[in-house]
Amino acid sequence: MKLELRGHDEKYALEQSLLALLPDERPVYGEITGDDASWARVTMTETAERVKFVTELCRGGKTGRGAYDYPLSGSDYEREGQRRHALGLSFFAAARDALGIAPAWGSLTGVRPTKVALALLREGGREHAERELAETYFVTPARRRLAIEAAEAGQKAADTLEPNDVSLYVGIPFCPTRCAYCSFVAQSVERTFAMVEPYLDALCGEIAAAGEMVKAQNLRIRSFYMGGGTPTTLTAAQLDRLLTALETHFDFSALAELTVEAGRPDTIEPDKLAALRAHNVTRLSVNPQSMNDAVLAAIGRRHTAEDIRRAMAQVAEAGFAHVNMDLIAGLPEDTPESFAASLRECLAMGADNITVHTLSLKKGSRITLAQNTPGARLPGAEDVAQMLDYANDTLRKHGYIPYYLYRQKYMSGSFENVGWALSGAESLYNICIMEELHGILSLGAGGSTKMVGRAPSGDAVIRRAFNAKYPKEYIERPEKWRANLDEFAAFYGEQARTEA
Repeated sequence: MKLELRGHDEKYALEQSLLALLPDERPVYGEITGDDASWARVTMTETAERVKFVTELCRGGKTGRGAYDYPLSGSDYEREGQRRHALGLSFFAAARDALGIAPAWGSLTGVRPTKVALALLREGGREHAERELAETYFVTPARRRLAIEAAEAGQKAADTLEPNDVSLYVGIPFCPTRCAYCSFVAQSVERTFAMVEPYLDALCGEIAAAGEMVKAQNLRIRSFYMGGGTPTTLTAAQLDRLLTALETHFDFSALAELTVEAGRPDTIEPDKLAALRAHNVTRLSVNPQSMNDAVLAAIGRRHTAEDIRRAMAQVAEAGFAHVNMDLIAGLPEDTPESFAASLRECLAMGADNITVHTLSLKKGSRITLAQNTPGARLPGAEDVAQMLDYANDTLRKHGYIPYYLYRQKYMSGSFENVGWALSGAESLYNICIMEELHGILSLGAGGSTKMVGRAPSGDAVIRRAFNAKYPKEYIERPEKWRANLDEFAAFYGEQARTEA
């Protein structure tokens, strides 16, 4: 779609709207001419107190117009958000006028729709939030309820946190094999087995330095998450070594939870589970993604549904306080019927936390690169909607509540990922990272550290620091993680001075 911008350069917000509403279109910038069959002209006018966007849109011979006028106030960061908000609403109105578009999330395009819901809750309570999400943002009733309930869960978690609280993440970038939908930094252990021990050596060095830094800054670790990759790709002895290093260098006395991903059932063994229990792991995440053998084969998993059942029986016998299971709606060869069967099995196996993802066609994943090849048939948006609607209704009937949600680019049907839990089984880490309630210190290859605080003016401040992306680079360049730890220390040192 040809995009013409007048009076502004808000390409990011415009592309987010285009992606959410017209996912088959790709942006091309320039002046619209008579030869362009698919186009949008987006014009901004601004005063010191208000901003107005007008979008004119044409596609398939149909034209539409949308305008939105919005007040400007606060910091430069807040005013930028207000501009993007107005642009998104004007583009949505034009697309709806021209094409009758009515996506589930209406005009909301961001990763965190709960932020909008929370702001509305604070403005005027639940009825106000419900009305604004419906009338201003055109969000459907089911998604309004999801957003409001997740926002309320986030606020409840925020009330339990202190200013010096942070969470800790450790990344293990190894898997038995690479799944077809995966774009994470993860190495197949079949190819990189010799790298595991050197990686652990380097990681234990970072853990020791990070522990000293956290202690010096008087920070408190409230939640811990070990992800990947698949951490249980490590042996029982390696898991013991790693968790011992963490306990040695960090004070875990204030931990609300200690989570380890055991995502692939073909990595779950009794001795590994025993090692995790010996180190007081409270939450295990087992991620089958599907309980259908044809779907598992299509995504490159080298295990069967029966392997998942065996692994879950071992997990139940080990006695973890909480168990999460992940499913993905929209995987190749899946159907609404087989997805529903997978969800029923997860419920029957006793998971008190079930995360329902929507497939995201990420750049670099094998599914994205081979969508038209045999064995890669993807369900359409209507089928994905049926899967998610079934999950919503079924989980609610079994007493599960939505406690965090987020959206990603290139999601089937532009839907969402939702964490569902029985009361008391919510993951604090998941809420904190999605709602940006406090900092997340990330250790290991591909680690993405997030620093969350306030400027002296009172405005919210978020900064990020990234470790070396790949294991080999991480091992060979410790100066990168050392610089990130220094940045983290400086940030929270400044926060302490601001609060004083």
